[in-house]
Amino acid sequence: MHNSCEGPGATAARFTGLAVTGERQLSGALAEVTLDGGRVVMVKRGDGHRAAQAEAAGLRWLADAQAVRIPTVHGHDGQWLVTDRVATGRPGADAAEHLGRDLAALHAAGAPAFGAPPPGGPEDAYIGLAPMRNVTGPDWPGWYAEHRVLPYLRRAVDDGTVRGAEAPLIERVCERLPELAGPAEPPARLHGDLWNGNVLWGADGHAWLIDPAAHGGHRETDLAMLHLFGCPHLDRILDGYQQAAPLAAGWTDRIALHQLFPLLVHAVLFGRGYAEQALTAARAALAG
Repeated sequence: MHNSCEGPGATAARFTGLAVTGERQLSGALAEVTLDGGRVVMVKRGDGHRAAQAEAAGLRWLADAQAVRIPTVHGHDGQWLVTDRVATGRPGADAAEHLGRDLAALHAAGAPAFGAPPPGGPEDAYIGLAPMRNVTGPDWPGWYAEHRVLPYLRRAVDDGTVRGAEAPLIERVCERLPELAGPAEPPARLHGDLWNGNVLWGADGHAWLIDPAAHGGHRETDLAMLHLFGCPHLDRILDGYQQAAPLAAGWTDRIALHQLFPLLVHAVLFGRGYAEQALTAARAALAG
């Protein structure tokens, strides 16, 4: 049994079998550990008992698609996750276009159902620091309303972040989802938390993806997340995607609909400003 007080270096040594030659703490939860022979790994402390399990399962599931570049997972336990470090460089237009094509291939690898967790991943997973349940549903509109939008809306209302009188606006979006969602799509293999911070532009000239909240979902959700906080060369990412797997007509009108979930998650975590953005997205979705 390993020592629960073990630090990042000892954890890296345990999972890789290599001696540690250097250690640098990057934050309370993240350390960079250099191993004998020069390999560098990231050692991350999970925020909840299942966080490391969920992230490791997500990374492996995305890597199994052999579509996007994902850092190798060396191991995880109830507390720690150890992965290769990605040496970063500058964002490039060619890398962005490749990423678009790779994302299309990732999504096409599919999932057993909407809401399906990665193999070996827990039902009770995370998106960032917020709990996220991977429970399946037969169709995307019903599943998205029940398991992605409404749980966070209820919590935001309970916290007072969304006012009671404002909640019906978002509930109306959920009621109208079958007509707002566009053509039916098969369940896609999603990264699930694809904002700019989880795209690393590698020194090797390729884009790498980290920190997934992977599950079966609608492919437009990952692209809407990239739009939410901006991303370098986003137009080139979309060009690459559209060349490989064209999106259904009117998809740009549905971006706000897909952003409702991450905005409500942010409202729960970070407060009123995101609640106001979620209400704006709900109005845009209803108008679209």
